[in-house]
Amino acid sequence: MKKKLLLLFVFALFAHYSKSQNIVWPPDRIKELTADWTGERTADGRPKVSDALLERLKALSMEEVWATLRQNGFENQFENFASTNENGWQIIHPEKVMTGRVVTAQFMPMRKDLDNYIQKQAAKEGTKTPVTNYAPIIKLMDGDVYVADSYGKMVDGTLIGDNLGNAIYKAGKRGVIFNGSVRDVEGLSQIEGFNGWIRGSDPSAIKQMLVSSVNGPIRIGRVSVLPGDVVLAKTTGVAFVPSYLVQKVVVAGEYTALRDEYNFFCI
Repeated sequence: MKKKLLLLFVFALFAHYSKSQNIVWPPDRIKELTADWTGERTADGRPKVSDALLERLKALSMEEVWATLRQNGFENQFENFASTNENGWQIIHPEKVMTGRVVTAQFMPMRKDLDNYIQKQAAKEGTKTPVTNYAPIIKLMDGDVYVADSYGKMVDGTLIGDNLGNAIYKAGKRGVIFNGSVRDVEGLSQIEGFNGWIRGSDPSAIKQMLVSSVNGPIRIGRVSVLPGDVVLAKTTGVAFVPSYLVQKVVVAGEYTALRDEYNFFCI
């Protein structure tokens, strides 16, 4: 009896472990990850916050957004890399505000045996092409922002140049947020409508890096980011809002802005 129970436990543990190893996260796993969202979803399972809310979010100050997030228990949703040890964001068009639904990617230093596993596992999941830095881009839909953690790598860490930048803008009509670098900044800056929050740039091409997950949880500085989060990117930094809180953040922020306007008028 004990042996049967042990075998059942081992089987259940194996099944859970196997289920948790997706490279490109499937819709059912993303739905589990973002279970608090009850509205419409994209075909890949991510929460689909409305375009109207994305547009209204642009008008809010970062402080208004942060206040509501903190009141709801989310205290680690803002990043500007502003410290004595880190360079802040470099913004391609700092005069522009960007909002959008998040598609995530996690990059890691190349390790051949790990990359072999990733390619085999992705093929089992139904990914038809090798998992490269193009894999997250083919997931983008209108209104999406491509968010990637490439651990701040600069030289040989450039995730995109202007060719991929054009592909990103054509698909998502937004831009990118990278804890890492890009190349061809002049070309990227000439893509009308495209914007980027990056850590730096370098003329080198990407090398010795692998993609360990697409549309899974990632870390951008002090923020844990989930696929389908909504990002607000401004000159002061970036805030990632859980999808189910976006409407609350927008309404509370608009109320605060109106109240402040009235107070200023009275003064």
